Amino acid sequence: MTQLLEDLENAAGEVAERVGAATVAIGRSTRGSGVVIAEGRVLTNAHNLRDRTTQVAFADGRVEQASVLAVDAMSDLAVLEVDTGEVNPIEWADQVPGVGAAVFALSQSSRGARLGVGFVSGIERSFRGPRGRTIAGGLEHTAPMGRGSSGGPLVDAAARLVGLNTHRLGEGFYLAQPAEPELIRRVASLVEGRTPSRPELGISVAPAEVARRLRRSVGLDERAGVLVRGVADDGPAQRADLREGDLIVGSGVTELASVDDLHTLLGAHDAAEPLELRIVRGADELTVSVSFDEPTTS
Repeated sequence: MTQLLEDLENAAGEVAERVGAATVAIGRSTRGSGVVIAEGRVLTNAHNLRDRTTQVAFADGRVEQASVLAVDAMSDLAVLEVDTGEVNPIEWADQVPGVGAAVFALSQSSRGARLGVGFVSGIERSFRGPRGRTIAGGLEHTAPMGRGSSGGPLVDAAARLVGLNTHRLGEGFYLAQPAEPELIRRVASLVEGRTPSRPELGISVAPAEVARRLRRSVGLDERAGVLVRGVADDGPAQRADLREGDLIVGSGVTELASVDDLHTLLGAHDAAEPLELRIVRGADELTVSVSFDEPTTS
């Protein structure tokens, strides 16, 4: 047991030395943390941002004004452009650790650096990101994190990035977005300044249970789907003649039973192509074609 504790202490000390300088604080009041992933580039959570510029404080006390380079709001990711000085960027891990693996969570605040030690306690966890969208595949761990820790790195004993801390889950458990190939690909795109373009319908919606209750109240058959509560002027939905009260129930062979299903559908759709939606209007089932191209003017 003594040797185990010594090994853990040595690993924690090495992690602090190798990753501490790459961990930064985001915002004047330390809304969150971030990590240097390339020269001049800091990765953090999108929910830590308020404006197109933000303050970044480094472990050595240096404070720089950063600008937002690119944001992936659906994935709760953002990359800032800032002078990172002589800080060595963190390295990605080759694989995501499994349940029981030791992990180290780092954050930076006005009070200095913080290091938490814990273990992976679960995988494939889901949580709500910005705008209420579900982010799946979270890595659950027990490394303690204080306020302002979201966006900071979760690393393995070799000081390699295995996840981006993003969400507190009750008491004593935390979630990180794991450093899987898809996340690394998205981050690489953000580092190059490319903000993903995802189609938006231009509607406000109600949950499936509300849709079922409202249909039942007016004598219509209950139906799973996403109820349209409002339609934005001159948006894709209005141009496709989607209306308030329509129930979106599917697209092609895909059934839509929840708002999450709709978000998933839109996230996977190519905005250059029209989207066929099956809707129920009253007692009638219709198909509408939604185009996300901006209308041309003569």
